[in-house]
Amino acid sequence: MKFEWRKQEKNLYLPKQKPEVVTVPEQKFITIDGEGNPNSEDFSRRIEVLYSIAYAIRMMPRQGYTPEGYFEYTVYPLEGLWDLTEEGRKLDTLDKDQLLYTIMIRQPDFVTKEIVERAIESVRKKKPNPLIDEVSFESMEDGLSVQMLHIGSYDEEPQSFRKMKEYIEENQLEIATLKHREIYLSDARKVEPAKLKTVLRYKVKTK
Repeated sequence: MKFEWRKQEKNLYLPKQKPEVVTVPEQKFITIDGEGNPNSEDFSRRIEVLYSIAYAIRMMPRQGYTPEGYFEYTVYPLEGLWDLTEEGRKLDTLDKDQLLYTIMIRQPDFVTKEIVERAIESVRKKKPNPLIDEVSFESMEDGLSVQMLHIGSYDEEPQSFRKMKEYIEENQLEIATLKHREIYLSDARKVEPAKLKTVLRYKVKTK
């Protein structure tokens, strides 16, 4: 049976359109860092290199190599950790050129550093990309978090973040880091802005 994150991990990927508490376990990711406006060509190229590696891992059995513990699965959605430069934090309005980010794609538990390196070599031969050397493999654990589903354009996210901050305050919690996580359930190239679905998440701690 194929593992479908939309079905088996609904609590992490399909929250309601209102804030809720969730505990996120340790997860494995392929990641790449960047800075500046996410509408840029550079951002698109970074997404492209992540997906090429993610699909190289998923397709390994078809290329004649089956990793230990491998199972059929749907590739996880793109995620991003977002922050601002010191300069960007001083501004009253968001300047997208001042954004700092790590974008990533989660990997199933059977994936190891060796498997990622094997996928990188495969991509390097078939589809060379200078950004491939910037890709890392790492584990992250968000732990106690508050998240909600945002439907609409990315520029309207502040309204959802306000609701989340109110919920955090009302529940005697506080935001643990200035970075926040976004999980992109829609392909922005194919879905109109008003219908985009994005999971927004803050790591929190008790006061």
